Amino acid sequence: MPRIDLAERPGVGIDGLPRPTEDRIVITSDTAVVLDGATELRRGLPSGGWYSRLLAEKIEDRLRAHPSEDLGVLLAESIGDVAGEQGLTPRHAPSSTVAMLRWSADHVEALVLADSPVVAFTAKGPDVVHDDRLDKLRAAGALRTRSEVDRLRNSEGGFWVAEAVPEAASQALRRRWPRDTVEAVVLATDGVSVGVDTYGVLDWPSLLRLCRTDGAEAVLDAVRKAEAEDSECRRWPRSKRHDDQALILIDFSDDQGTIRDDP
Repeated sequence: MPRIDLAERPGVGIDGLPRPTEDRIVITSDTAVVLDGATELRRGLPSGGWYSRLLAEKIEDRLRAHPSEDLGVLLAESIGDVAGEQGLTPRHAPSSTVAMLRWSADHVEALVLADSPVVAFTAKGPDVVHDDRLDKLRAAGALRTRSEVDRLRNSEGGFWVAEAVPEAASQALRRRWPRDTVEAVVLATDGVSVGVDTYGVLDWPSLLRLCRTDGAEAVLDAVRKAEAEDSECRRWPRSKRHDDQALILIDFSDDQGTIRDDP
């Protein structure tokens, strides 16, 4: 069995006030999942945290009932269950990112939907599974209005996220590695990965080292320290001083011996 370490921490709302986290973590004997509910600004809709909680519950139920089910099928069914039970309407419903990792004696596989990355550490270095479709749209100035965001959500040429469209699961990024080539894997919501991608206070190898030496909580501390030193959000413009944080480390190094390079 791999060693598993995890850490969670709530951020603040758009108003700067504390509120419950909208991130979720699911762990079973061979699968880890992180979800990041999107902060919902549209009136009359439930929060992203409400949605991520319900979706996490459905995912966990299906993982336990159907442990060998394909991750994409499992996610699609879970999205459909929540949408059907709650009467959610496509493009007019709360949403969440999903990052999933499953391991067996032979393989490690990842699924990433929206911007919560999975990073596998191999002999060749970090292999980052990151869905950058939303980032590219933002860089192109295509998400300036709420109507643009609604139009591009879960549509061709737009971005894909867990919401009320089960087919979004088929648009997730997938990756698969031989088990004996993977030393460790981290799953993170963007409240953690921003420390690598935007702040630059860590890179993926140093994040892994910090996890191993001081624990997953220390990684969250490093990101929060950077944000506290930019309390006016000037160096790194952002809508919230602190985002929710969720991080899982799956460390295979103790249970598989030498990590081989992929041929």
